[in-house]
Amino acid sequence: MQILLAEDDLETAGFITRGLEELGHAVLRADNGPDALHFAVTEPFDVLILDRLLPGLDGLTVLRRLRAADIHAPVLLLTALGRIEDRVEGLDAGADDYLVKPFAFSELAARLNALRRRPPANPEPTRLEHGSISLDLLKREVRREGKVIPLQPREFRLLEELLRGGDRVVTRTMLLERVWGYHFDPQTNIVDTHISRLRAKLNEGGKNDLIETVRGAGYRMRGND
Repeated sequence: MQILLAEDDLETAGFITRGLEELGHAVLRADNGPDALHFAVTEPFDVLILDRLLPGLDGLTVLRRLRAADIHAPVLLLTALGRIEDRVEGLDAGADDYLVKPFAFSELAARLNALRRRPPANPEPTRLEHGSISLDLLKREVRREGKVIPLQPREFRLLEELLRGGDRVVTRTMLLERVWGYHFDPQTNIVDTHISRLRAKLNEGGKNDLIETVRGAGYRMRGND
């Protein structure tokens, strides 16, 4: 395999490189985030190993930029941060697997082989559409009937989650977790308030309301205009 190893600790990087080369893999090393990003977008790799705490650009930032640039090579994230929240954040950023330091090299090698065996993932869409509404994830832009609708960041994320859900109900709990990062009920109507603002902007000029309220559950997109 062609492997990119982004690790700033020289001892750890040397240990991993020697082990992988002994197994017949070709390893290119980077000891900072900018170099890792450059190598990953200019050369093909079968697997990427990213340390989370890289200098220059941290591993999560590198990972997000790679996914935004449609680089979908499998990524194994290395980190000394072992909390569940840290692991979830890494996976949400686009990592395919997560390994907490210190680790056994045999486990690292096994995880890399498992990643290599996975079928290629379908690229994430960069544009979501529903009826006359289109949302561009790269430009962070929303249009309805071709007209740009200026949205606040939370409103944009709400619409993104609803569009991803399609005709499925997206519950208030899901929206609280995905948009605000809450893993508890804040006992406020923050979701409903932001949905109301989002509706007002999308429906300006008397346009049909494409967001359906499902009583006691959440929201979903209704049929096309």
